[in-house]
This record gives sequence, C-alpha cells and structure tokens, in this order.
Amino acid sequence: MHPEICKLGALTIYSYGLMLVIAFVVSTLLASAEAKRKGLDPDIIFNLCFTVFISGIIGARIFYVLSDFGYYLHNPLEIIMLQKGGLAWFGGLILGVFSGIYYLKSKKLAVYRITDLLVPFVALAQSIGRLGCFLNGCCYGRESAFGIYFPTHDAVLIPTQLYSSLFLVFIFIILRFLQEKPHQDGSIFFAYLILYSTKRFFIEFWRADSPSFAFGLTLFQLISIAIFLIAVVNLFLIKNKKISSSNNFR
Repeated sequence: MHPEICKLGALTIYSYGLMLVIAFVVSTLLASAEAKRKGLDPDIIFNLCFTVFISGIIGARIFYVLSDFGYYLHNPLEIIMLQKGGLAWFGGLILGVFSGIYYLKSKKLAVYRITDLLVPFVALAQSIGRLGCFLNGCCYGRESAFGIYFPTHDAVLIPTQLYSSLFLVFIFIILRFLQEKPHQDGSIFFAYLILYSTKRFFIEFWRADSPSFAFGLTLFQLISIAIFLIAVVNLFLIKNKKISSSNNFR
C-alpha cells in the first residue's frame, strides 16, 4: 500500500520498520508502567523487552528465510533487507522466549510471573506490527471481490493483516482482563499461545503467501496446532497446581 512513508535526504523511512519501532516503544512503555504498578523495577522490563525484541526479529527473519530458502539462496543480499517485510512470528517466538528466559534467569527472577506480566503487551506490539505489514503489502490475503486493492499486487485482496491486527487487539484485551484476576503463574503466557495459535490457524485459510505443506495445511498451521496442544497441556498442568500468583517476582 505505502511501503515508504517519506524520504529525508538520503534517508528513507519505511512503513514496516516504522511500525516495528512504534510497536516496541508503545508496548515497552505500557509494560514498564505495569511493572512499576506491581512493584517491579521497570528498568528490568525495558531491558527484557529490548532483548526479546532484537532476538525476536533475528529469529523471525531466520525462520522466514529458511521457509523460502530457495529464493534467498539466489538472492542472498535480500536476507538483510527487512524493509521489504518478511518476519515469521514462530521463529521470533522461539528465539525471543529462549533469550528472555536466559535474561530472567541471569537476574534470578521468576520466569512465569514476568512473562505473564509482559505477554499481553507482546500481543499489542504484534497488532501494531501487522499494520506495518498492511502498509508494506506483505502477509497478504487471497483475491476477493470484497477485499482491498493492493497496488503492489495489482489485485483486490483480503486484508488479512488488518484482520490479524484486530484479533490481536482482542487477544490483548482478553489477556489484560485475565491478568487482573487471580491466576496461576504461567497461565497468562499459555493462554496467549492458545489464543494466538488459534488466530493464526484460521487466518492462514485466507492468506495467499503460505503454500500448502502437508495434509492440505500450511507449515504455519501445522506449527499452530503443535503450539496449541503444548499450551493446552501446560495450562492444564498449571491449573491443577492450584497456586495463585502474587506480586512477589522473585
């Protein structure tokens, strides 16, 4: 739609990159404020967000490149061209989670309690980031008479980016509601995985950039199923512990 926002001399402001920055700033400020409200040092949350954000982008890019390895094998310079889009959330989840756990353990902080605090704002950041996908024209949907015209593709397509963004706002609201209720440590994090994987599974039916991988489903749908099942099992185990969370983060 509008891959470039403006040019400032030799500097080009790309909509995709700009929305990623906005997503990081907004979600980090809100998460830091929530941490302060609950008696946790907001600097810890800022450093955690920065660590997860950078590692998440790296992981998301690596996963995206590997999912279309043939193309990038012949166009290696495009691997670092993030302004064109191309981030796979599942790759970002894996590397982001591992880097976040490493950071929290190095600070001797309770992993589940911090992730429960942070994860609603991750959903909000994703929602903002999807607007960048819409402006960039990536992560596009199938052709439809009831869609939106995308000049980049010269076609009327289902605006899956906007639908994803809207669903992620709902996920953010649901998680914030659950966050304010008594809950077991880790339950908010796994609720997020359940909600997101469900959203992604059904959105994939509308997307046109994800080819069928197996059983008539895309690779991301199969990964969504796996994450959904893992999250359900873990949430069940957590619920059976019957231990309520507290404001003690250590």
